[in-house]
Amino acid sequence: MKYLKYLLCICLAVGASLNAFAAGSPDDAKAVQGNWKPVKAELAGQPMTDAVLKSISLKLDNGKYEVFVGEAPDRGTYTLDSATKPKGMTITGTEGPNNGKTFPAIYEVKGDTLRICYDLSGVKRPTEFKTIAGTKLYLVIYHRKKE
Repeated sequence: MKYLKYLLCICLAVGASLNAFAAGSPDDAKAVQGNWKPVKAELAGQPMTDAVLKSISLKLDNGKYEVFVGEAPDRGTYTLDSATKPKGMTITGTEGPNNGKTFPAIYEVKGDTLRICYDLSGVKRPTEFKTIAGTKLYLVIYHRKKE
């Protein structure tokens, strides 16, 4: 539970300003925008429960993110780097429990599915979409919320 607020609030976790998208593909910058709900997540190899997943929502909008875990908000910025393989993302908290923290991540967007793997230790960008016991890797698969 201790990491729940920490990791769920970064969900992406995820943008500075329109200039922050300079390194990202314009298509990806547009494709990640919207409201997202996690459908599957794991931290350090351990799956998150459905009850936890249902309490989370993520909004990405022009380089700014807003995550709610229940009623608790976490806000910040994200930048995309679509030139790397896998594609990179950097999340920086500006308000809430992750204020002042930066999390390197990788992402993949396909239609209405967004997959993000974060390093909650803030040390190193993950290289693949999986988590490992004993690490602070957090993998989430989101589906776009239909309005």
